[in-house]
Amino acid sequence: MSVPPVPHLARRLAGALALQTIIGLGLVCVAVYLVISITLTDRQRDTLDHKQTAIEHLLQESRGVHSPEALTHMLNDFLTGHDELSLRLEPATGNSAFELLRQPENDERVTARRFTVDVPTANDGVQPMQALLLLDRRPDDRLLHRLAWTLGLAAVAGALLVSLASTWLVRLGLKPLRSLVDQTRSLSATELHRRLDDSYQPQELRPLIAQFNALLDRLAVAYQQMEAFNADVAHELNTPLTTLISSCELALRKPRSAAELQEVLSSNLEDLRRVAGIVADMLFLSHADRGAEARRSNVSSLAALAEEVAEFHEAALLEAELQIRIDGDATASVDTRLLRRALSNLLGNATRYATPGSTVSIQIALHAPSQGSAPAPSASQRILVAICNDGVDIDPQHLRRMFDRFYRAEAARSHADRNHGLGLAIVAAIARMHEGETFAESANGRTRVGLLLPIR
Repeated sequence: MSVPPVPHLARRLAGALALQTIIGLGLVCVAVYLVISITLTDRQRDTLDHKQTAIEHLLQESRGVHSPEALTHMLNDFLTGHDELSLRLEPATGNSAFELLRQPENDERVTARRFTVDVPTANDGVQPMQALLLLDRRPDDRLLHRLAWTLGLAAVAGALLVSLASTWLVRLGLKPLRSLVDQTRSLSATELHRRLDDSYQPQELRPLIAQFNALLDRLAVAYQQMEAFNADVAHELNTPLTTLISSCELALRKPRSAAELQEVLSSNLEDLRRVAGIVADMLFLSHADRGAEARRSNVSSLAALAEEVAEFHEAALLEAELQIRIDGDATASVDTRLLRRALSNLLGNATRYATPGSTVSIQIALHAPSQGSAPAPSASQRILVAICNDGVDIDPQHLRRMFDRFYRAEAARSHADRNHGLGLAIVAAIARMHEGETFAESANGRTRVGLLLPIR
């Protein structure tokens, strides 16, 4: 299914601003037009009211005028200068007493006002007449027409100008993004120290830049660890492979007896097993890194499982003059094969570095978080499985990296040449596969390393 193309952000913003401008100016122009139209209509009504009052007052004050000619002359003088007004007076008899019609009576552009007015007679009487007052709206209509065209052209011109200005402003506002694109384009794996500069960036982009730089920091650490891992793997595999090649070359330089060849093959087999062990451990870690999960099963006694591991290491413990003790027990849902391997690696690590004549203890207990923390309900209680031994304290800077691959705390530990540095990394991987974590403590001549596994 094809995804429709997404328009450019600058075009979208400029288009949105242009549309808002057109709508806004259009509404303003319509409002101005309606207000002026209503104002003109009110003015026309007020004009008719005023002229009606003026005509009524004029006729009431004209008691000395008795002839129709004099009345006509007086009304003509009143309408002089008011070309938009027309007037007609009709008595009840039907004959027109006065008529000055500048516009047709039935014209749609004329507003008519009919009213009754009392006209004085010669015998000091009063004769009611029907008055028709007409107001020509054509000047106001022409004004509204010109106003409509003016407002429309102003709205279009204003929208065009605002659209051009908004396009320029949007491009100017997106300039920091283009600067970030140029900066990110210059990043490479060969310059892991470079970071995005937020000195001239707006406040809205600074959190994003900070998160991106933090990501670069993590990637730099991961890349350095990967390079170190590759170098360590090459070093670990190079030594036994070089030994194997040299041994085979020496064996083939001259004829050897069967006993000599058997001795060479036996020595080579040890190195091959060492290489196979490294490769197997690396494959296991790779499998764990891809998200493999432990195959859990209910274990009624973790102490019994720990006793099996201790029996396997009995010879090494005797050789190191160490005693073994198992403290505590618990029931758990774990992958027994993986947990045996983790305990074996931890016990082997403690055996190599424990003080001769001391006791190595395997601790199994329920572990609750400290009162100052607020863990999630699912992590409120976990199972602690740890190996404790007496020996030289490990520096805190080495404790933080004990579970890194191929890491050896040379200054803190001896006999580092007997293992290839993946044992504790495998322990950490097994903890992750159980959704748990590892820990390491060392103080006052006692070291404790172990796992915290969630209860299921």
